[in-house]
Amino acid sequence: MFDKAHRFRRRTVHRRGFTLVELLVVVSITAMLVAMLSPSLKSARDQAKRVVCGSRLKQWGLAFSCYAAENRDMWPHCDGLDRGPDDRDEPDISKEDLADWHGWVDLLPPTLRLKRWRDYPRYQRPNQETFYQCPFARPTSPLELYSYRPLRDGYFSYAMNSCLELDTNAWPPPDNVGWPMPSFLDTTKIVASARVILLFEQLLDPRKGFDEQLPYRAAGKHCGSYPKAFSARHQRGRSGLGGNLLYADGHVDWQRSVWKAHWALDQEVPPRDDPEWYPYPARAARLTKK
Repeated sequence: MFDKAHRFRRRTVHRRGFTLVELLVVVSITAMLVAMLSPSLKSARDQAKRVVCGSRLKQWGLAFSCYAAENRDMWPHCDGLDRGPDDRDEPDISKEDLADWHGWVDLLPPTLRLKRWRDYPRYQRPNQETFYQCPFARPTSPLELYSYRPLRDGYFSYAMNSCLELDTNAWPPPDNVGWPMPSFLDTTKIVASARVILLFEQLLDPRKGFDEQLPYRAAGKHCGSYPKAFSARHQRGRSGLGGNLLYADGHVDWQRSVWKAHWALDQEVPPRDDPEWYPYPARAARLTKK
């Protein structure tokens, strides 16, 4: 009896845990596995974000279509109160200023059962977790680079093609009826809807600038903008950085850049005959007749 108890205690005493070397080996192997899996996990997360971003753009496209169906085939304005007056009773306010009360970020959300942009108070504007933004949207922190405060005033990672509002055939509204018009562009007259850009992902870091060439101080500030505001933050395989665009016919495409090689760098607005930025360009009209 004594011998059995003694042997049991001896066996118990001589039991031991992992040595330091063994622990280091286990930690090293775990670290190697994590390092091997991390790129795949990041790639999967980024792919999921790209899918969500494109899906949100398509949903905005459906909202545009629903709005047009209820408003004589017209679209809402490109710009919202981020550019226009805060008060419709401001003295010397123009008809064009009043149109800013009918920007897409205020008129379309109710179609999607969302709050209008103007209904969100400061410091509570929609962030990247909401339908308003691309999941990749992250405004940069150095505030001195901005001419506004993105976290206070909000930011736009999607922008509407402002060239639509520059088109002479889209302004003023039909028959000059109903100022201020809630809509401005007759979609039935769009020449090549599969080529006309409607919404696009917008650059948020002003230091990178358009196509990462020149600084763009208004990055993320406006809900309507021009080609220099196009995003360059998504990596897609070996294709480099780029962003998503929503076209007038409702399809979404990814592009590395929207800046044409023959455009001058100091140019702000595309040429009037560009069929991607203008809904009724003369050049596009000629192309469709062939």
